[in-house]
Amino acid sequence: MKRVLFPLLGAVAVFAAGVTPSTANDRYADRPPVMVSPDLSAPWVLQLGHAPGVVRQNRQAVQQQPRQRTAQPAQPDRVQTAAVQAPAKRMVMRRQINPVYLPQEVAYDGAQKPGTIVIDTTQNFLYLVEKNGKARRYGVGTGKPGFEWSGTHKITNKRVWPDWRPPAEMIKREAAKGRYLPTYLAGGMENPLGARALYLGTTEYRIHGTNQPWTIGGAVSSGCIRMRNEDVVDLYERVNVGTTVEVI
Repeated sequence: MKRVLFPLLGAVAVFAAGVTPSTANDRYADRPPVMVSPDLSAPWVLQLGHAPGVVRQNRQAVQQQPRQRTAQPAQPDRVQTAAVQAPAKRMVMRRQINPVYLPQEVAYDGAQKPGTIVIDTTQNFLYLVEKNGKARRYGVGTGKPGFEWSGTHKITNKRVWPDWRPPAEMIKREAAKGRYLPTYLAGGMENPLGARALYLGTTEYRIHGTNQPWTIGGAVSSGCIRMRNEDVVDLYERVNVGTTVEVI
């Protein structure tokens, strides 16, 4: 009787203390995950700290982070990861050209013979006269106020990616505005004459390309006739030295 009484009293004492006795099923229950420091979970070579491109976490910062309750690694935020991995892109606002200044075939009733270039500086159009009352029309940039001109000349030279030698008068004029021009600039994308140049008579005027296509359709130059690079290349292939150019 005493042997039964003492175990019974012990069990009562355990329940009274608020302790739940373990059962045989506890040994098969899922145990909490074992949390391993990121330093220790890395391959041993990386733990040496000398592997290139490896950023080791600060041990104190790791200890301050809340522990995960699941053995599965946390999934990175996909949006944030994409933002980090995507190459930095510079936002470039592209100014658009008015579609009316793009090349097109139009009716033409002028008196000039086919093959003549006619430049209308009031409407900012260049016409390459064709047969049967047609012309190929391009948008152009023309002389700004004070630099307008008119006249008839022949194309005396053609250049691909021309060099630029600003006239002395232009250099002096721009210097007075605080803008200092080079005395010489080799041909290329940074050259204001663009991809092609057609030289007009013995003047300093040219029909040329531009690296500022958004200026087409305006009075923007010091007298030269500007075209989009794509358009001046097209015109360059269609005309020869000796072609008549009328500026009206």
